[in-house]
Amino acid sequence: MDGIVNIWKPTGLTSHDVVARVRRAVGTRRVGHTGTLDPMAEGVLPICIGKATHAVEYVVAAKKTYECTMRLGQTTDTEDSTGTVLEEKPVDCGEKEITEVMRSFEGECDQIPPMYSAVHHGGQRLYALARQGITVERKPRRVTFYHITLLAAPLPEVTFRVECSKGAYIRTLCKDMGERLGCGAHMTALVRTECGRFTKENAVPLADFETEPTRGVLPVKTVFGHLPAVTVCEADEKKVRNGVPIFNPYQAEGEYALFTPDGTLLCVSGDILTDGVHILKMITSFY
Repeated sequence: MDGIVNIWKPTGLTSHDVVARVRRAVGTRRVGHTGTLDPMAEGVLPICIGKATHAVEYVVAAKKTYECTMRLGQTTDTEDSTGTVLEEKPVDCGEKEITEVMRSFEGECDQIPPMYSAVHHGGQRLYALARQGITVERKPRRVTFYHITLLAAPLPEVTFRVECSKGAYIRTLCKDMGERLGCGAHMTALVRTECGRFTKENAVPLADFETEPTRGVLPVKTVFGHLPAVTVCEADEKKVRNGVPIFNPYQAEGEYALFTPDGTLLCVSGDILTDGVHILKMITSFY
């Protein structure tokens, strides 16, 4: 089987747990997820199967949308409700102040990954070090929060929607917003509702997929519908398969999805200007 299925991950499972269960359902080890969701989180988790695993990096790069609930007035060591409470403070802010702080985080910013995360440090995962009581310095990552919208504020609980780039930690956003509000905060619930074109509405519950392991599986070309399409002739198809660049009929910069005459996705190629001529060189193959 080759394709992508938009699994709705339930709470209580890691993303790797979901991959393992999909592997068993489809009978292949060539399965990969497209962005980690913490065990306490639920939501959209696109899973790539077979040759579609080559598309993981493209799905990971897509914009994400989350609905999150945070608890003001408390900080924890994990930055979410699974951890130990470190400090409690009174909450004396209102919706106006909360909205202003949310807007202040919109745009690009540097975010320091939490210690309880899967980021590597010296050959170990940060969460493994954290469980040993070890805290290390982490390099900040450049992330983007496109929109942060307040949905409800029955204080001390606050629910909001956030659209962000890859690599953003929503529980760290909660912690940082709590610091800026002066009372601290931690995440209590998280739902990923969108990952690129994959949404809550077109997701398949994990249990349903295990019962019917072809349900909701989409061709890998679904991911590249935004790219200009180039259908190659048989001669050019042979060149592409052998790593030989071909003429770009669009004569313009960018990335392109190349298809065989029967409509099968062959590869994603990038435009290169050589001697005044635009040619296409393969970036990622799907054959």
